[in-house]
Amino acid sequence: MHVPDGFIDAPTSAVTGVVAAGALAVSLRGARRELGEERTAPLAGLVAAFIFAVQMLNFPVAAGTSGHLLGGALAAILVGPYTGVLCVSVVLLMQGVLFADGGLTALGVNITDMALVTTVVSYAVFRGLLAVLPRKRRSVTVASFAAALLSVPAAAVAFTLIYAIGGTTDVSIGKVATAMIGVHVLIGIGEAVITALTVGAVIAVRPDLVHGARGLRRRLRLRVNGELVDAPEPVAVPAAARTSRRTVWLTGLVASLVLAGFVSFYASADPDGLEKVAHDKGIDTKEKEHASADSPLADYGVKDVSDARLSGGLAGVIGVGVTVVAGSAVFWALRRRRDADVSPANTGL
Repeated sequence: MHVPDGFIDAPTSAVTGVVAAGALAVSLRGARRELGEERTAPLAGLVAAFIFAVQMLNFPVAAGTSGHLLGGALAAILVGPYTGVLCVSVVLLMQGVLFADGGLTALGVNITDMALVTTVVSYAVFRGLLAVLPRKRRSVTVASFAAALLSVPAAAVAFTLIYAIGGTTDVSIGKVATAMIGVHVLIGIGEAVITALTVGAVIAVRPDLVHGARGLRRRLRLRVNGELVDAPEPVAVPAAARTSRRTVWLTGLVASLVLAGFVSFYASADPDGLEKVAHDKGIDTKEKEHASADSPLADYGVKDVSDARLSGGLAGVIGVGVTVVAGSAVFWALRRRRDADVSPANTGL
């Protein structure tokens, strides 16, 4: 789904750039509320790194076609929709600048499509399902599956609309829409499985770290003297008896490094959904060379390292490291800004 330079004309790219900038500005403000708890900021940086790692794992979906995680649903459910938009945007920026994946002039298109659309659609579906499903942890996993499944074809529809407005080649939009939506429904199944498994794994050890699971249980109410009153809060489980936040963070980081540094070598080499459709329908005839094509990490390999396995593995590890540092820095800065805004000096207390 990474749109390269040349697919979309300059005016449309500029408009989507404005849309993306506006979405990021709103997300920065919203994320300051979602990052209100100290535990959220490091998790958000980890989520960005995990999405980067899993996006390297292309899985086959049809003959000669592969797909990979987009990540909007996963990020929104784990750390919140505003923070989720920022997580995916950090990944897209790292991929575009360092790895020549996704055009730099198309960055606005990619953020609008892969970060904004997937997050908004998935979180709306997720919340809608939770409103009607039983208030259980399993419902969060089920809602995560459905939300992720629908977010991918939604992104395909969004790309088709953008291409209908500013596409640089004269092709049948109907055929593009049919091909894009068809293949991305299949990719959505993979996205749904990855998202549900990841959300379920985190809920199993630390449900309090999952944004989408907050408020899942209603406060118990007792009838006292004919009136309903809130029951006392249950005694907290000792920290030593639970999986610590540090353990969750380190486990996630190690998993990301293993996926990007080792498992990615065995990913499908077939073109992804957009690449396949672009080639088959002639969308790629005006594709331009990436501005970062000479990057030492272009195409997810380390320049001058001849061994393909080692080159790809090193690039993946570097990508995870850079993304977790960049993401964590952004979220810690937002967290500190929020603390400064609510300090006694600023509230007049």
